[in-house]
Amino acid sequence: MLRTYRVARASGLATAPRTLTLTSTTATRHLFTLPKSLQLRRPEKLSLISQRQLSGRPLPRTQSRLLNFGYRTAAWFGSSIAFVGLSFVAFFLYDASTYSSHATNQGDITVPKLALNPRRGGPKNLPILEIFLDDDDSEEKKKHKEKPRLVILGGGWGSVALLKELNPDDYHVTVVSPANYFLFTPMLPSATVGTLELKSLVEPIRNIIDRVKGHYIRAAAEDVDFSSRLVEVSQKDPRGNEVRFYVPYDKLVIAVGSTTNPHGVKGLENCHFLKDINDARQIRNKIIQNLELSCLPTTSDEERKRLLSFVVCGGGPTGVEFAAELFDLLNEDLTLHFPRLLRNEISVHLIQSRDHILNTYDEAVSKYAEDRFSRDQVDVLVNSRVAEVRPESILFTQRGPDGKTTVTKELPMGFCLWSTGVSQAEFCKRISRQLGPAQTNRHALETDTHLRLNGTPLGDVYAIGDCSTIQNNVADHIITFLRNLAWKHGKDPESLELHFSDWRDVAQQIKKRFPQATAHLKRLDKLFEEYDKDQNGTLDFGELRELLKQIDSKLTSLPATAQRAHQQGQYLAHKFNKLARAAPGLSANEIHEGDLDAAVYKAFEYRHLGSLAYIGNSAVFDWGDGWNFSGGLWAVYAWRSIYFTQSVSLRTRVLMAMDWGKRALFGRDLMSY
Repeated sequence: MLRTYRVARASGLATAPRTLTLTSTTATRHLFTLPKSLQLRRPEKLSLISQRQLSGRPLPRTQSRLLNFGYRTAAWFGSSIAFVGLSFVAFFLYDASTYSSHATNQGDITVPKLALNPRRGGPKNLPILEIFLDDDDSEEKKKHKEKPRLVILGGGWGSVALLKELNPDDYHVTVVSPANYFLFTPMLPSATVGTLELKSLVEPIRNIIDRVKGHYIRAAAEDVDFSSRLVEVSQKDPRGNEVRFYVPYDKLVIAVGSTTNPHGVKGLENCHFLKDINDARQIRNKIIQNLELSCLPTTSDEERKRLLSFVVCGGGPTGVEFAAELFDLLNEDLTLHFPRLLRNEISVHLIQSRDHILNTYDEAVSKYAEDRFSRDQVDVLVNSRVAEVRPESILFTQRGPDGKTTVTKELPMGFCLWSTGVSQAEFCKRISRQLGPAQTNRHALETDTHLRLNGTPLGDVYAIGDCSTIQNNVADHIITFLRNLAWKHGKDPESLELHFSDWRDVAQQIKKRFPQATAHLKRLDKLFEEYDKDQNGTLDFGELRELLKQIDSKLTSLPATAQRAHQQGQYLAHKFNKLARAAPGLSANEIHEGDLDAAVYKAFEYRHLGSLAYIGNSAVFDWGDGWNFSGGLWAVYAWRSIYFTQSVSLRTRVLMAMDWGKRALFGRDLMSY
């Protein structure tokens, strides 16, 4: 092997360097025994470059390490300042470009006559909104006029998930809602105490609709005429008078949410609720008002203790998280800005009718939350039911340790939050009465597993979110499951006896039609053996009915959570997209009726992704099947991160991050307005 070395002359003249070629075995020996013509009289004057090339050693440092560190720090600091400065300049240049100093004139705008003077019709001879004012504003909107009309009632989690996944080119979309914003409800308790600002939890609904080139109507749904495909809506005119009109539809999605369940308790007018952004504002004002009144010299000791007694009715996630946020406010900000006496006299009470708070979570999670509240001096009153809410006190009954005796107690209070489950909205009750026997649930609108509203024409009306529930009636469909097998055998379904292979076919039909039953149909052989009472190797009609009834009893209603509404909205969007793609083929084959949903898309299957809750500088997570964990501040950051990523837009994410940073730097805003 040969190695080549280039050696410069010591004289420094512009003479081309000579190249020495040495073998690997003699390289070391001849490296420093160069010919006399190349030997240097003063080796110490050899250039630094030549030294490094000859020896392979690093160049000597001309400054000390301290000076080098100082130079590098100064360079890094200067570069950072320059970067920040350039960023500010770029931002202000962009900001300046967003202002317009001259009025923009759109010129002549063509508006269809029917948009200005809609025709009347329908059962009540009301105006029918067939053409919108902006239907001709652009070529894209003109194309949408001929698309199928998709009307969505409500602007919550289900509606927004549907709008975000829907193909923009397939439908003429209209959203009807009395609130022109989407509310990020999981973080609503944080807004009641100033941890997050109210504007950080809302996103204008028009920003979301723009993606599908849709329309928004700020109105409340009042009724639906299913035969004419008309939705009756109401709104106040500029004079404050109520006006009503119809909105036509080809497909209707009902996602109007729910209201708070009163449970027949008296005096709920003395309580606060936490369902909307206005509720959070009122709660915040009430808390600050009570604190300020407690500081007045005219307030007696007894009155001060009553004002500082905060009661939460309901031990679910909303009630628990509000109690935790309230404790954080009182423990972290109150002591800095209010008299120390207030902190000693403040009391927080959580009333729960069950044995544990967070009773839908794993028992270990509930126990951890209770221990945390006990340490933080939050009074948790389990096995207690509110009987009456008075202006200055709350009356409740509590079961004794034996579970039989009850004791009636009265608790003075200056603030009460009512958070005890959900109930049907008035609009849903009206629809349920109209559909009659098809709707048997008193708490929500019933749908099939394809989310179609029971009692309405197939493929016309859907219901999602808190206002609906999926009908679990596996046993009632036993004839449907057996009819196909009976036709094959030429027998009556009720006289048919199923062998194991037949039972396996029936189980596959059940899984397809009721996906939520899949978890209860894993061991078909054990189920077959258990319900084959006479041990003859077959299941008769009665035995199969008992088996399916047992599965029915295990199927529970889906939780009324944002997670469930979000999944249902995404499911409908994917189904509508596929129906739109299949429409040309169905029309070519003259297929316009029938169970088209089942033909082109699978039934809805809810996947529980876990539950989480904030419990005061700590958080708990329940992923189901025994997987859960709890923790301190690191869990709080994980809890924040999950909700941060689920926020609906970049705007709300930035605002939430700024609010958390502002709380850390300046504390919560103790203002009422």
